[in-house]
Amino acid sequence: MKQDPHEKTPMAEHPASVTVYLTDVHQRFTGADGKAHNVSHKVGDVAYAAAVKRTEENLSGKPLELVLIELKPGAPKPVSPPITLDPVKLDPKHHIVVFENDRVRVLHTILEPHLKSPLHEHPPYVVVYVTGLHVTQTLPDGRLVDNPRKPGEVAWRDFQKHETENIGERTAVEIQVELK
Repeated sequence: MKQDPHEKTPMAEHPASVTVYLTDVHQRFTGADGKAHNVSHKVGDVAYAAAVKRTEENLSGKPLELVLIELKPGAPKPVSPPITLDPVKLDPKHHIVVFENDRVRVLHTILEPHLKSPLHEHPPYVVVYVTGLHVTQTLPDGRLVDNPRKPGEVAWRDFQKHETENIGERTAVEIQVELK
């Protein structure tokens, strides 16, 4: 989602959601009851919001950009085998839980250049690429998947078991929103 400087959206219903910020933002949210509150976030921040009816105003003189992942009410649970190779347990320095509830677990993954993560698994998830990156994924059958990405790209992944290696020269940062 992009919002121009000082743009205000009309009052609307929003389902529960996870927001990943791609730019620094300063916004005002005004609820249906007229109560307003201001929020500020930095690039790469993540926020969870329960279902709400509100307007959103960009208080900044700069455009804002974010990825909004809506958690639709009544959506079927994702199909996934049990996760036995949890990246948070196997590599907690590079896979950090930033938020978790009964619907999602959100990971902040940071891979320095030439770092290779251990073999791990994810349930179905959405990945938001905060930085540009160039990684490869090695699948259990030995296949190598080349995965260059630009900042702000988003991808859906079904259950996946893989090793990831940052073959680029810059630190790779992504947000993974695992569905429960």
